Amino acid sequence: MLLAKNLRFLRSQAPMTQSELAEKLGLQRTMISAYEDGRSEPKLSSLEIMTQLFQVSMDELLYHDIQELGRKGVQNRNIKVLTIAVDEGDNEKITMVGQKASAGYLNGYADPEYMESLPRFHLPNLSKHTTYRAFELSGDSMLPLVPGTVVIGSYVEQLRDIKSGKTYVLVTVTEGVVYKRVFNYLEENGKLFLVSDNEHYKPYEVKGEDVLEIWEAKAFISTDFPNPKDRVKPISLEDISQMILELKSDIIRLGGK
Repeated sequence: MLLAKNLRFLRSQAPMTQSELAEKLGLQRTMISAYEDGRSEPKLSSLEIMTQLFQVSMDELLYHDIQELGRKGVQNRNIKVLTIAVDEGDNEKITMVGQKASAGYLNGYADPEYMESLPRFHLPNLSKHTTYRAFELSGDSMLPLVPGTVVIGSYVEQLRDIKSGKTYVLVTVTEGVVYKRVFNYLEENGKLFLVSDNEHYKPYEVKGEDVLEIWEAKAFISTDFPNPKDRVKPISLEDISQMILELKSDIIRLGGK
């Protein structure tokens, strides 16, 4: 049973102190400490309150390693866009998130006042039934798209709709705003595998629960015309397999330390 580990993790993520949790359960703080150390097990009534507080199922709380595998069913979670821009004719505009605005976007994406401060524009030939957002790239991890390129993304409502191998702009609590090629392993381990098209950058994982927004790349705007001589070698499945093996090796090595 994984109650002790899950309880420590969920409480720290809330965040909530042992005393605060004890107060909600009507217990002494020492009982919470005993639960988290595995020295005692809570009554069913306390477990039911915990599932409501942390929004998990009983099975997940007791038997699923939430810290390592992420929350069950996260691939079915809806991600809501709370703020959009429209013109006088009630047509949606594309909100532009520049490089300088990216840092503030993590905290302001759901704040109408912040979103209204960002520039907005229209583009022809895009579906009127989809919400789009524009993000200015920084860094060279996705060559041949150079820094300053603006990627236009269409909003993805559910994580399960992510298609492995496609490129997306992700807004996450751990990495901020990033543009990567994504591989969907949510059903297997609750995580997404992010790969750069520039082979000099190592791939990495993010937990599905850490994703705040995701936008599928549909178009890009750039004033820098690609030079065939500068084109990065296309990433292959063999390259990705090797990256995954190297990442697992690094994880095992770090775990040993």
